[in-house]
Amino acid sequence: MSATVQEARPAAPSRATPMRGLTGTGGLVRLILRRDRFLLPSWVIVLALIPINFVAATESLYPTAAERLKYAQTTGTNPTFLALYGPLYDSGLGGIIAQRSGFLPVVVALISALTVVRHTRTEEEAGRRELLGATVTGRGAGLAAALIVTMAADLALGALLTAGLVAQGLPFAGSLAFGLQLAAAGCVFAAVAGVTAQLSEGAGAARGTAIAALGAAFVVRMAADVGGAGNGLSWLGWLSPLGWENRLRAYGGERWWTLALVAALTAALVAAAGVLSARRDVGAGVLPPKLGPADAPRLLSGPLGLGWRLQSRALYGWLAGFAALGVVYGAVAGGVGDMVKDNPDLEKIFTRLGGQGGITDAYFASIVGMLGLIASAYAVSATLRLRTEETGQRAEPLLATPVGRLRWAAGHLVFALLGPVALLAVAGLAAGLAHGLDTGDPGRVVPRVLGAALAQLPAVWLVAAIALALFGLAPRITAGASWAAVGVFAVVTLFGAGLGLDQWALDVSPFSHVPKLPGHEFTPAPLVWLLAVAAVLSALGLVGFRRRDLSTG
Repeated sequence: MSATVQEARPAAPSRATPMRGLTGTGGLVRLILRRDRFLLPSWVIVLALIPINFVAATESLYPTAAERLKYAQTTGTNPTFLALYGPLYDSGLGGIIAQRSGFLPVVVALISALTVVRHTRTEEEAGRRELLGATVTGRGAGLAAALIVTMAADLALGALLTAGLVAQGLPFAGSLAFGLQLAAAGCVFAAVAGVTAQLSEGAGAARGTAIAALGAAFVVRMAADVGGAGNGLSWLGWLSPLGWENRLRAYGGERWWTLALVAALTAALVAAAGVLSARRDVGAGVLPPKLGPADAPRLLSGPLGLGWRLQSRALYGWLAGFAALGVVYGAVAGGVGDMVKDNPDLEKIFTRLGGQGGITDAYFASIVGMLGLIASAYAVSATLRLRTEETGQRAEPLLATPVGRLRWAAGHLVFALLGPVALLAVAGLAAGLAHGLDTGDPGRVVPRVLGAALAQLPAVWLVAAIALALFGLAPRITAGASWAAVGVFAVVTLFGAGLGLDQWALDVSPFSHVPKLPGHEFTPAPLVWLLAVAAVLSALGLVGFRRRDLSTG
């Protein structure tokens, strides 16, 4: 009898080994590469081309060592430039390129974090992770695949950038260090996103936490560098991963040992993400969700209230970011004249970019154009929430009620329409006030900068209209094609002239048609045409959505 009982007793559950937990990682890596076969190479190539393009431009603007030294004496001591771009370790061509590209590590880190969240928590939120988990796939395979692909892309970016800079005649050691700076920033914040993806149940919260961590690291790095080498807070740079990659000192006597700090932190974060992933349930987060009030306010009733509930937190974050950008860009404006006063060629370029209003107007004209591009990214994100709700099967139950399709869509599209208004207004006011208080004439500066920022709205709305048209007519390619359009417009607007593109290619971007304000004559005709095209595309998208069937993928 005892033998029978002993044989019938179930065996103790065995703990899965780490190797078994990664089963199927290779297949998921191939799946991610297939899904991102256009998006992944695009951002790698574009981000590598930006510093490479700076080489020829800087050589033409500062052809002699004496002129480069003058430039270095300005940007190497200007507190605002130091805060925004980091220290200048060498007055040669390589050192100038490295400092001019000082904001790129933040961009690489942001893209890497968003990529990891997209292929982990977003997949889980949509239910696809659970389906894959029913196959022969280890529990940690999804996280491992996302990290492998993202970090491989970061390293590919670093290798491509190194090769491009060496081909331009820059020293190999400095070029390698600069490429590793970008790769290091991307790898660290890919690992950060791997951790934040385990903490909460929603992809939005995971993205927000990762972006907040990136913002905190950037603020600490700014505080460390704002006063230059003699700053009493320079030690803060060792508390930020962005400070570590800066202290690698590309082209300025490289400190290769700082890469050990990056590798150690990345490894620790990856290990933490793996442990957290193994200890939580699929679809749940390590941190329990916060319960809301028992009764919702009347403000949240209806499609518009639902849209506010889903989109307001993201809008708050974007508003804070635009306010910070406005303050920084407005503070920098006072130093633009000092930067170009000793270089007539650079002065001509700035004046030509900004029309007849002078160098400062030219600077603000280029800055508000960049803010318009960033605002278009928010507009696309707000529009794509429609597709997210549809594929998450949350739209179908709502549309089964008396709520119509157009009314439901309007609850989200109001953010794509009015959100950019708020973003550009906040950035314009912040930039105008920062520069106006610096010059002592805010009453004249603020309206001009604010008007220039708001003039970008027709181009921003056109980009959102493209996303809406894709949502209604070609829903399966909505996300990829919409972000591809943003990327194409950004490359054409920012680098088209430098790359020698023909006028018809430059005209592809709607931002090429916006008057360069302030400092240029305001012509409403291009803005009216942009609004007309945006209205037509929006109508096509809404009609298409009203007539087509709902889909889940």
